Amino acid sequence: MNIALIAHDEKKELMIQFCIAYCGILSRNNLFATGTTGKIVSESTGLSIIGFLAGSQGGDQQIAARISCNEIDMLLFFRDPLNPKPNEPNDMNILRLCDMHNIPVATNIATAEVLIHGLERGDLDWRNIIK
Repeated sequence: MNIALIAHDEKKELMIQFCIAYCGILSRNNLFATGTTGKIVSESTGLSIIGFLAGSQGGDQQIAARISCNEIDMLLFFRDPLNPKPNEPNDMNILRLCDMHNIPVATNIATAEVLIHGLERGDLDWRNIIK
């Protein structure tokens, strides 16, 4: 599975902790991430991550393009709902594309844990069929 990781600045530490906790599962998949998130998660966990540009420089749009081409199977997007971001329209575009292409997406740790356990059980194997 191809899993994309995005985390707003205030949620990067949470993304690191999540990836440490589920390193075993994540290591068996292809990981993609925006620039800074990918760098710090890789350094903290040793996971191999294909990095894009920083989100503010278009990395989120690079992931959106992969989603629209059905090249991403799951998105873990830890958003900060309390502090508005200047690139908020890009965030909404990514979520809209996930809805359009039936990409499972988690915007918080609770949903991310449900998705990662489902991935481990094989609940997301249907993604391989639609490819």
